[in-house]
This record gives sequence, C-alpha cells and structure tokens, in this order.
Amino acid sequence: MAKKEKKGVILMQRYEIGHLLGQGNFAKVYLARNLRTNQPVAIKVINKEKVLEIGMTDQIKREISTMRLVKHPNIVQLYEVMASKTKVYFAMEYVKGGELFDKISQGKRLSENVARKYFQQLIGAVDFCHSRGVYHRDLKPENLLVNENGDLKVSDFGLSALKESTRNDGLLHTTCGTPAYVAPEVITQKGYDGAKADTWSCGVILFVLLAGYLPFHERNLIRLYRKICIADFRCPPSFPDEVKKLLSRILHPKPKARINTADIMETTWFKKGYMQFQAPMLPPQLPADCEVSDVEAAFASSNSDDSSVVPNNGGSPMRPSCFNAFDIISLSSGFDLSGLFEEDKSQRQEIRFTTQKPASMIVSKLEEVAKTESKFKVVKKNGTVSLQGSKVGRKGQLGIDAQIFQVTSSLHIVEVKKSSGDTLEYRQFWDQDLKPSLQEIVWTWQGCEQQQQK
Repeated sequence: MAKKEKKGVILMQRYEIGHLLGQGNFAKVYLARNLRTNQPVAIKVINKEKVLEIGMTDQIKREISTMRLVKHPNIVQLYEVMASKTKVYFAMEYVKGGELFDKISQGKRLSENVARKYFQQLIGAVDFCHSRGVYHRDLKPENLLVNENGDLKVSDFGLSALKESTRNDGLLHTTCGTPAYVAPEVITQKGYDGAKADTWSCGVILFVLLAGYLPFHERNLIRLYRKICIADFRCPPSFPDEVKKLLSRILHPKPKARINTADIMETTWFKKGYMQFQAPMLPPQLPADCEVSDVEAAFASSNSDDSSVVPNNGGSPMRPSCFNAFDIISLSSGFDLSGLFEEDKSQRQEIRFTTQKPASMIVSKLEEVAKTESKFKVVKKNGTVSLQGSKVGRKGQLGIDAQIFQVTSSLHIVEVKKSSGDTLEYRQFWDQDLKPSLQEIVWTWQGCEQQQQK
C-alpha cells in the first residue's frame, strides 16, 4: 500500500480505494470497492503513530471489540480489520444516504410518522447493543446515518464502552459525549449506568427530530448543564400528547426513575407500525482471510519512542488521560451540581491538585509514597496510578487511585480518591503521609483542599 492512500490504489489485494469521504485528527475514511464482490465499502484508515501520540490505542481496540459484538440491521457493520506496520484499516458497511443530521439541520423538523420510524430503528439498535453489554455514549444525529432505502444506521462507536468497563459499583465513570445530548448523571462525574445514559440521548434525538431544535440549548455551558440536570425543557404545542408523556419519562433527571429501552418499546406511540428489524437483512459477511483475529495484533508492530511516556510495571506506556470540556468546566466554582444527586457531600472523597511537573515526576512521587511503612503495591494503567495497601484495616485493604489528566503539555491535574477501605484510615494516611509528600509538586489545590491552604 502506498504511504498515502490514493484513488485507484489496491489495498491488501482486496479493495480498490476510491475518493475521500471524510477525515478526522488521526483517521481518514475512503469509499472503496471489494475486488471479489464488487461491493462498495467504506475503508477507515487509522494512523498508528498519531493514535499512539494522543494515547488513544485502547479506544481504537475497544471500538474494534465493540463493533464485532453488534451485528444488527440498524448498525453500521464492521466487515474486517487489517493492519500494516504503520496503519490499521477498518472495512465497514458503506451507507450512501448521509447523516440524519442533514435532514433536520437549519431548523427542519420531520413528520410524526417519519420521526417515529427513525426513533423505532434507533431504539431497536440501542436495545440490541445493551443486550450485548455495549453502551454507545455518543448518540446524536451526526452519528446516525440513513441509507438509500431510508433506513437508519447507528455509527461511530469510538466512545463506546463494554459492560466489563464498569467499576466495582457497576457504573461507568468516563465523562464523554456531546454536551447537548449527555445525561445529567454523566455531567456530574459520579458514575452512571451506560444504558440509562444512552436512553437519555435517544430522548434528546426524538425531541430534535420532531421540533427541529434541541430541548436544552444555551451558549453558556454552565447554564446548559444546569438546565440538563433539572430537565428544564418545554415541548412545543405541536407535539402529540403521547410524545410529551414519553419524553417526560425518558428525559427524567434521575436515572433510576428513567424509562428503559424495553419499556419504551412497549408504549402505544412507539408500537404504531413497528416491525422489529425493519431494515433489510445484513449483507453477507466478507471473507476474512485477511482479518486481524486478535485486537492486540493490530498494534503489535507499532514502536513508540516518546520521552514523555511513563513506563508501567509491564513495560508498556502509561499516558495521562486528556482533560475534556466536561472535566474543565466541572472545576468551575459556580458549577457544583452534585447536590442534585448526593444527599451527603461529606462522603465525597476526591481531592484535586494542579501541577506543572511532568507525568513521570508525578508517578515517581506516588511510588515514593508507596515505599513507606504502609507498603503499598503500585499498579499503573490508562493514566491512573493505583496504590493498594497490604494491611487489612477495618473495612479491608485501603486502596487509593490517583488519575493524571493532561490539560496542556506543561500542566496536569491529578485527582486522588479512595477506591476501597475505611474512610477514616484514608484520611489519616492522606494527612500524615500522602499530602505532605505531594506538597513539593503541587502548584494549586482544588476545592476543599484549596480552602484549607488558605
């Protein structure tokens, strides 16, 4: 394969590359033709070096694993994954009709019947994902495609999560998605049920399809998030009463009270004209003699010489997580929405600090603390340094997680919190050992610790 994909180039002796369909920061998508079947496909070309630079290897591996689990008529299909020394190639179903977003842009709205058809197909696909332990986490009209037959296809599983990704509390904790479509519990960063969060996003999409505009819209992010967290929206008078009632159950700020996809599918409005798996049967799976059977193999040939990488116990790189807009805005003193979901703020254990030291120095300092009399075991993975105590306390072994976020090349934010064990023992260890040891690398403390410094 040539270094740059060009029209007419043959990929892996299987596909003829056509014109460029779109591109992002580390990937390009081309229209291509399968040489054996003459079938059009979309080829996503991922640059390994750029993926390694921004620490997104795990995300790409997760996207591959996820798409292999969700074979459904209303989900864009992944046919096969191929890899060279420098690139990873996804051969995917080509959806000719474009984005659903284009049908509702510039204030356009759909008729009730058309909106219902798309919503039925969306809920059917999302419910199938959830049954396979897959949570999309970025559902929005831009990630919903429509084929030439007018059938909806869910795409872009780049931010998806698997059920195995949940922590001991059974919840997901990575804040991601598109602000106007995310559920309240995602914004507050206290853990969320991936299925309930996806359902909320589906409700926002239904509103947009029928109204032509968003239910929650503010230029100021803090005001937007406050509206989302109390579900402050109004349905237009043109909405049928059944839709208004359904939306009030989907866009409920408390996830435990929110309707799930199975119950949505039982509502009278949803069931009108609904036939499960309305879309045509899936196209035949392409021969996979070139398939990368092991997800790890796609990146096995990559070599990275990055001086900013901190090696972990296994010798593979541990990169700090990137701080996104959700993380940064949540640090605003005027944006503490946790009271809407927590009855006792005293139970919140996390402490944040900013530092101008490199990630390697932050990790080294935490390792020094682990070598004290407390004898903590250190595990480094995905931007988090976990300290696991060897002593058994009142509530088991004390565990502490320090997650490192990169804001800029010279600024990091570190969030330290108890992951297991007794709260009193954690506070004593924090006051006597951990905080004094970290003091020399801290630039500023955040939240309650900042107040103590004053």
